[in-house]
Amino acid sequence: MKKLLLSALAVCAFTFSNAQETETTESNGGFAQGDMFISGSFGFGATSTGDAKDSSFEIAPRFAYFVSDNIAVGAKVGFMTEKGEDAAGNDTVDAQTFKVGAFGRYYFTPASKFSLFGELGVDYSNRDNKLADWKTSMVDVAVGPGISYFVSDSFAIEAGWGMLGFQTNDNGGDGADATNSFGLNVNMEDINFGLVYKF
Repeated sequence: MKKLLLSALAVCAFTFSNAQETETTESNGGFAQGDMFISGSFGFGATSTGDAKDSSFEIAPRFAYFVSDNIAVGAKVGFMTEKGEDAAGNDTVDAQTFKVGAFGRYYFTPASKFSLFGELGVDYSNRDNKLADWKTSMVDVAVGPGISYFVSDSFAIEAGWGMLGFQTNDNGGDGADATNSFGLNVNMEDINFGLVYKF
């Protein structure tokens, strides 16, 4: 009886070990040509000081397609609103921002669970300040590094940091001088995390 029980346990352990090995092999994660992914950001916030109130809402989805094993190209859109009132109930902020953009990424080891990538992005945004009846347009070009790690076959965590960028703001147009900015940010404390769904 004891031998029969030990044999049964050995068979169960062998079967479980094989199943785990197969699952690990099949659920390796990673990207390949033809894969697509979605990611983005969503946020809202509200603050109050006495009777003064401020609130904001933002949504910014993005989509990408792998044109080769290493290269993904994608598009993104974004929408943000900001509202504020002082203690007397007068509007202090009432603005909306709409953004569209395109980006490209190069993954150094796309088929692996872990990969480094470089991203180049171009964004166009339009901000409408309703209180001042004033609209501004901005163009941003930025390049920066990132890392991606698959926690399952379909989900990956990614992080980006550091950015070399250029921005031009028309300051409302109508003859106004544009503001052009160029800078490099490599502050390791400023790391952005995100979740990616591959399909």
